[in-house]
Amino acid sequence: MSDSLISRFDAVLSDLDGVVYAGPHAIPGAIEALQRLASVGVGLGYVTNNASRTPAQVAAHLRELGAPAEDHQVVSSSQAAGELLASMLPAGAHVLITGSAALAHEIELVGLKPVHSAAESPVAVVQGFNPDIGWKDLAEASYVVAGGAMWFATNTDMSIPQARGMAPGNGTLVAAVAAATGKSPLVAGKPEAPLFHAAAKRLKADRPLVVGDRLDTDILGGNRAGYATAAVLTGVDTKHTILAARTDERPDYLLANLEDLYAPYPGIIDDGGSFRCGSASAVADGGTVTVTGEEGDLDAWRAACAAWWAAVPYAATAQAPQLEWRTN
Repeated sequence: MSDSLISRFDAVLSDLDGVVYAGPHAIPGAIEALQRLASVGVGLGYVTNNASRTPAQVAAHLRELGAPAEDHQVVSSSQAAGELLASMLPAGAHVLITGSAALAHEIELVGLKPVHSAAESPVAVVQGFNPDIGWKDLAEASYVVAGGAMWFATNTDMSIPQARGMAPGNGTLVAAVAAATGKSPLVAGKPEAPLFHAAAKRLKADRPLVVGDRLDTDILGGNRAGYATAAVLTGVDTKHTILAARTDERPDYLLANLEDLYAPYPGIIDDGGSFRCGSASAVADGGTVTVTGEEGDLDAWRAACAAWWAAVPYAATAQAPQLEWRTN
């Protein structure tokens, strides 16, 4: 294992939706990859923006799937929201919960009082994902936010991977309240750095690798935390969107799945503007990247990313090059 990618790190901070599972089912190979970490002396933490379940419930679900998971290994955006609210509100303050019972539990744990109606005089609203949220819940949140209460969101993921495909995430529900009120919430979870720092601290990790499927939360958050980042292709983002990524959302590594943690990761060689990775190479010229290699070969995409990102080192927004493919 000395030449594998994972040998460079002392812990993996893994996202869940789109990395370990999609809906209730594990992604093929993911559980086995997670189980192997202990045998190579690498710690494991789970960092999730999904606030619909408690960390204990998430850990129980992971164990049911066969993944190694103690309750303390799960760090959720609902916990981050609780800590953020507690730092800004007096003890016992009423907080309107627009989310799950798990979110309400985290708010209660930090000494605040969860309420469910504007009639209970909340001074803040916290909004987290809950598949049972309806129009009345969003309306109640809108009334309170428009009335001047502080507004917090566990996360703003616009989509969430499910077994049947991509479904609306918490960000779409937050956007509904934002559209109704003209206001914006403070965000507690990814892509903010504290969630990742908390997970690394629990594991006593100095060299963690953040693994995720979303550039705008997992990769951006890991980069902000100062950790190495790896994007996997089992969830939201694709080879094309990763290639086009803005600077702050560019991963250090591009993996097909969690199993790739145990494979050697080929180095990128800059040969006078031609970037080689394995048997593939890529050159950027203007807005075009010419790739010599097979489109199905991940090394070709790694080379393309290296060439394009070197040509466009500072991108505030996503920019996709024109791709031209040549066979070896």
